[in-house]
Amino acid sequence: MSLVIASQMEAGFNDALRDRATLLAVPEDAPWSVANDADVLLIRPTPTWRGSHALPRPASWPGRLRWVFSASVGVDFYPPWLLDAPLVTCGRGIASDEIADYVIAAIYTRTKNLDSVRARSLGEWRQAPLGRVAGTTLGIAGLGAIGTAVARRALALGMRVTAARRRDLPSPVPGVELLADLGAVVASADHLVLALPGTAATRNVIDAAMLGRARPNAHLINVARGSVLDHDALVAALDAGRLGFATLDVTEPEPLPADHRLWTHDRVRLTPHVASNYTEVRPALYAAIQSNLDRFVRGETPDDVVDPVFGY
Repeated sequence: MSLVIASQMEAGFNDALRDRATLLAVPEDAPWSVANDADVLLIRPTPTWRGSHALPRPASWPGRLRWVFSASVGVDFYPPWLLDAPLVTCGRGIASDEIADYVIAAIYTRTKNLDSVRARSLGEWRQAPLGRVAGTTLGIAGLGAIGTAVARRALALGMRVTAARRRDLPSPVPGVELLADLGAVVASADHLVLALPGTAATRNVIDAAMLGRARPNAHLINVARGSVLDHDALVAALDAGRLGFATLDVTEPEPLPADHRLWTHDRVRLTPHVASNYTEVRPALYAAIQSNLDRFVRGETPDDVVDPVFGY
C-alpha cells in the first residue's frame, strides 16, 4: 500500500516516515485543508485547532482521508466534525504512567507537607505530626487508562480506592471498589482524582452540588480537563471550608485570566498542564504511531479508536 501522510508532527519524526510513505506538509493556519490530498492525517492540538471549535465543517472534510490520528488523549480540543472522518484514533494511555506519578506526588505533597516542617535554623527545630497516606481513600472519577494507572499505584500504597464508571463494565484493577454513582465516590474520598474525558456530558459534572458531598478536608486533583470542574463552585467550596485543597493541572480557559482567584488561592496548587511530562513521553508516542501505521497497512484497525458517539 502506497500511503500519503499529512503530518503535524516534528520534523525528526516526519523524516522517519519518509521511507514508508509520501509525506505532505500541513498548513498551520488550516490543517484540515489537506483532507483531499492524503490518506492519513497526523495531528496535534495546535492553537489553530483549539481556536476552530465553532468552525463549520469544511466542504472538503473528510475528503479522501481514511484515518486521523491525534497525538493528544482527548479530542475535545478539535471541532466536532473531526469525528466525521472514517477512523479517528488518539494517544490514549501513552502518558498515563506519567500523569499517575503526578497524582501520587500531589497526594504526598499535600499529605506530608514537608515544607511546613523544614528546619532552616536551630529555632525551627521542632517536631510536628505528618499526614498519612496508607489507610486513606482515593476516589477516582473516570477509570480509563489514567484512572487505572492511578488506582494501581494507590492500592500498592495501602489506600482504599473507589471509582465510578459511566459504562457498565467491571473494574480493570482488582481491589478497586466500584460505587453506584459519582456522588458516592466524591463522598468517600480523602483524595478525589478527576480523570474524566472532556465531553458535553462531563461539562461541569463536578459542580456545587457534587462538591457539597465532599469531605471538608478532601483534596481534589484535576488531571482531566478544566471543563469537567465548575471553577466558581470550587472557589466557593474552598472559601467556605467545604473542601480542603485542590491541585489543578488543567483549567478552563487555559491559562486562566490574569486576575482569576485560583492563581493565588492559598488552598490551591496550580500547575501549567505538565502532568503528562510531554517531552519524556515523545518516544512512546512515536512508537505508538509507528505500530498503528503497521496495523493500518496490514488492513487491521489501529489501537485506541475514538468512539464518535461518546467523544473519547
